[in-house]
Amino acid sequence: MLSCDICGETVTSEPDMKAHLLIVHMENEVICPFCKLSGVNYDEMCFHIETAHFEQNELERNFARINTIQIRTSDNRKDNTLQCRMEVNSSVHSACASNHPKISVQSLPNDGTLEHKTFYSENLTESRKFLKSKEKECDPSKIKGSIYETTYSSPECPFCGRIEDCSQDMENHVKTKHADLLDTPSEDHDQPLYDCPMCGLICTNYPILQEHVDLHLEESSFGHGIDRVQCSRDLELAHQLQQEEDRKRRSEESRQEMGEFQKLQRQYGLDNSGGYKQQQLRNMEIEVNRGRMHPSEFHRRKADMMESLAIGIDDGKTKTSGIIEALYRYYQNAATDVRRVWLSTGVDHFHSSFGDKGWGCGYRNFQMLLSSLLQNDAYDDCLKGMSIPCIPKIQSMIEDAWKEGFDPQGASQLNNRLQGTKAWIGACEVYTLLTSLRVKCHIVDFHKSTGPLGTHPRLFEWILNYYSSDREGSPKVMCTSKPPIYLQHQGHSRTVVGIEERKNRTLCLLIFDPGCPSREMQKLLKQDMEASNLKQLRKFVGNLKHKQYQIVAVEGVLSSEEKVVSIYVFDYVKLE
Repeated sequence: MLSCDICGETVTSEPDMKAHLLIVHMENEVICPFCKLSGVNYDEMCFHIETAHFEQNELERNFARINTIQIRTSDNRKDNTLQCRMEVNSSVHSACASNHPKISVQSLPNDGTLEHKTFYSENLTESRKFLKSKEKECDPSKIKGSIYETTYSSPECPFCGRIEDCSQDMENHVKTKHADLLDTPSEDHDQPLYDCPMCGLICTNYPILQEHVDLHLEESSFGHGIDRVQCSRDLELAHQLQQEEDRKRRSEESRQEMGEFQKLQRQYGLDNSGGYKQQQLRNMEIEVNRGRMHPSEFHRRKADMMESLAIGIDDGKTKTSGIIEALYRYYQNAATDVRRVWLSTGVDHFHSSFGDKGWGCGYRNFQMLLSSLLQNDAYDDCLKGMSIPCIPKIQSMIEDAWKEGFDPQGASQLNNRLQGTKAWIGACEVYTLLTSLRVKCHIVDFHKSTGPLGTHPRLFEWILNYYSSDREGSPKVMCTSKPPIYLQHQGHSRTVVGIEERKNRTLCLLIFDPGCPSREMQKLLKQDMEASNLKQLRKFVGNLKHKQYQIVAVEGVLSSEEKVVSIYVFDYVKLE
């Protein structure tokens, strides 16, 4: 038996004395085991640990209980009594460690000494209170050799709460049932981790990751559904706006097309604004209102026009005759810069009047061509008894040719009607009219330029070949038996009456223009005609630069059978 020198209490063994001195008499400073806080009492330290280090404190308690179960020493194996007491002490100290994790049997020295510096203890005051409460609960009559024997209880599993008979059984239970909780951190570190491909969240296994990703997909599907609804509405609105824009665009295009069509109708005399007669009267009234025509002159001209329309013969007021003969005399006596010149048969010049100004060039060129044919005895058979028709009569003659079956496409384009309109005519209508009169002719199309800067030198060469079959040895001035040539280009037509070959080998056409008034053409009839007067007739290669030219060239007379064939065969030549 050992007796305490401080309080006189007796204990049975030296370890019991160590425990007694540690619990009852040691008064060390209380220090926080986590952050080393000091200078406070036990109650304040407990409040500090519970509030500031709650999670760490719980973890330490569990490890303390496990350490208590696993403690075994060689002395315990040799001495069963000491083993029981050590287990009691461990239980006591584990109970104390539940309030302060640093108090355990491991803190006692093994050499039996009670030096102050070998103890690392805090919380002795609370331990003392705990021991005294246990002594009060225990009946002193049941103490057998040690005051701690009455406080022993069966060990309890710190993980599941299972109670075993001894610590060895508890140790086996923890190792077998809770081995996964005792794995080292390195094993946890080796466990594969899975990153969420959508948000980067780290999951510990694949099923959790799959469930997590499914949640993402459900949210995305819901969002996409809302987006699809909104997109459908946007598409519907865009479709409506596009339809409205297309409707406005089509309406604007239709309006522009109608405006262009009406403009073309006015330009080509198909706007139902009247024909030759209406325009003649209207323009003469304007002249009277402006004081440039006397009313008596107006009525005289009106009477002449009505008479001309009644008989279908041109009144000759725009005609100038004898120009070919005047040109022959000029080239015989002058024109030293001209090497040779070829002239057509006699041609009368006709210019536009008040009734056809702006649209009658095709009709006036036909009158010029017909005037030449009427002076040629070779065409008496087909043109016998014919006079130069007025413009309305020419329109009527073309309509009659259409009725015979000539040029159905051209007739369709002009609505099979010319009389009472200001419709333009071109090479096809002149060809149709001449063929219906049994005059043999053909159309030659120069559809693209054949020289530099958009010129047509092949046109000039063709006309030269038409008028001259043998240029060598011929006289300077040749009055041929060839009729003039009808020359058509975009927006206007003229009549070719001859061609010059100059000393520098360049070619120059001699052209009658229906836009040239009679007073200018009559200057060519003077005996002292000068070269400057020919300026309005001469057209060099560089003066004809339209994109396309068509000519109607007369070659002879058709028989009745050939006329019938010409209804179905269009004599058309396209030169490259």
